[in-house]
Amino acid sequence: MYSFSTRFEGGYGEAISRVTEELAREGFGVLTEIDVKATLKKKIDVDRRPYIILGACNPALANQALNAEPDIGVLLPCNVIVREEEDDSITVTFMDPESVLQLVGRPEVQPLAEEVKARLERVRDAITG
Repeated sequence: MYSFSTRFEGGYGEAISRVTEELAREGFGVLTEIDVKATLKKKIDVDRRPYIILGACNPALANQALNAEPDIGVLLPCNVIVREEEDDSITVTFMDPESVLQLVGRPEVQPLAEEVKARLERVRDAITG
């Protein structure tokens, strides 16, 4: 599996705020925000439910990963999705860095992937509880 997710009890905007706050507590900044709903409406006139991709990065861990494998940047940042479902519930999905970074095939990257996953799981747990 390449991701893990949770339901957020609250609204879409609140979910984005909480995820961003909890990411910051774990040392991540949000480098990018892609509003998929707005982009698809503008580019191909398709209506979708609210859906945003947050590109999260922990600078210290990213630097360690880049030192281990310069091309690892193609797998960064860690994407987090917040989306509104058909029943108006909110799902928050996290990229699983262990699954993705195993593609690199470098054993020295594994501990970093485990650390990033543990931090993202703490974010998931914080917004679930």
